[in-house]
Amino acid sequence: MHQEFESPPELRDTIKCFWYDRIEYGEEESGFEVVPDGYAEIIFYFGSYCTVSYNGVLQQLPSPFMIGLLNQPVTFFSKNSLEIIGIRCFPWTIFGLLGLESGKGGVQEFDHPISKLQSKLHQLIQAGNIKEAIDEVKHYFLNLHLSISDKSMLFKAGIAMRETNGSMPVSQVADAAHATVRTLERKFKQSSGYTVKDVSALIRFEQVRNQLMLNPNANLAALAHDLGYTDQSHLNKEFKRYSGTTPSAFAKNAKK
Repeated sequence: MHQEFESPPELRDTIKCFWYDRIEYGEEESGFEVVPDGYAEIIFYFGSYCTVSYNGVLQQLPSPFMIGLLNQPVTFFSKNSLEIIGIRCFPWTIFGLLGLESGKGGVQEFDHPISKLQSKLHQLIQAGNIKEAIDEVKHYFLNLHLSISDKSMLFKAGIAMRETNGSMPVSQVADAAHATVRTLERKFKQSSGYTVKDVSALIRFEQVRNQLMLNPNANLAALAHDLGYTDQSHLNKEFKRYSGTTPSAFAKNAKK
C-alpha cells in the first residue's frame, strides 16, 4: 500500500516528495531489498522492528533513521506489519536543512529534534489518519526550511542534474549554477558528501532502473544512448556497480 504526497512549493528545492507505505512481512522474518538512487531518505516506521544488512553488518534501526546515498543494495528485515512514512530529499540539501554534518552515505542513525515527531505520528498512524500524519511532517519541514541560508548555487546545480537525468557534464552543471567547477565541487562535497559526478551517476542509474521496472523489454542500447552512456557496455558496468546484477538479469526479474 504505497502512497506519495506532493511536496509544497516552498519545499520543492529541498524535498522531492513525502510517502507512506505499509508492508506485510508475515509471521516469519523476511527481507526487502532497496537499490540505490539519487535521493536521501528520512524514514519513520511503526509496528514491528526494523533491521538492516549493510556492508555485511546487521543492525537494528531506531525510528527515525536516514538512508543517505547508497553505492550498493541494502536489505531491510522485519516481520508482521510495518508502516512507514518517508521524506525523499535531494542529497545536496538534506544535511544543511537538518543542520547535520555531511559526508555520510549508507544507512545511519542520527540525533536530531525531528525524532520528537515519532510519538504523534504513531498516534495518527494507529488511527488510520495517514494524510494528517504527512501534513504534520510537512509542517515541521516548512518551519525548518525558513531557517536555512541561501544555497541557490546548489539548488541550480541540482535542478540541472535532475532535468538532464544525470547526463550533463560537470562543466555544464557549473555553468548552470553560475559557478566555477572547482567552487561547485567543493560546495557539493561539503553539502552531500559526494562529488557532482558521483551523484550524476546515481541519478542516471536510477533512470535505467525505473525504465526497466516499467518496461523490462526496453532496448538497452537505446537506453544507453538516451541517457548519455558511452555505449551499452558502459551502461552494463555502471548498472552492475550499483545493483549487483546486470540490466538484463534485473529486467528478467522485473518481468516476474
